[in-house]
Amino acid sequence: MEEKLKNRIVELINSSRVFLFMKGTSEQPQCGFSARVVAVLKNLEIEFKFFDVYSDEEIRQGIKEYADWPTIPQLYINGKFIGGCDIVVELAEEGELKKMVNFI
Repeated sequence: MEEKLKNRIVELINSSRVFLFMKGTSEQPQCGFSARVVAVLKNLEIEFKFFDVYSDEEIRQGIKEYADWPTIPQLYINGKFIGGCDIVVELAEEGELKKMVNFI
């Protein structure tokens, strides 16, 4: 991965304690998986920043390589990759997601 792209991704991730790469915006998600993660975060009253991968193809492809994770959305907490939709939903259902935000 090109260093410049990696630095952009790291800068985005580190811009918020909870950061989500998603398709669309938090107000208008453009895929069901992104919408589900946004709903989980909002329901748990977890503040987050996001990046719409449709707005930048380089970031869209780059985060897949960065996280070694092929799909979007991708959630990060305190700079650590947590996972995609299924993992986020599972962690939320188990009560672990809120704990992670508070303790990581």
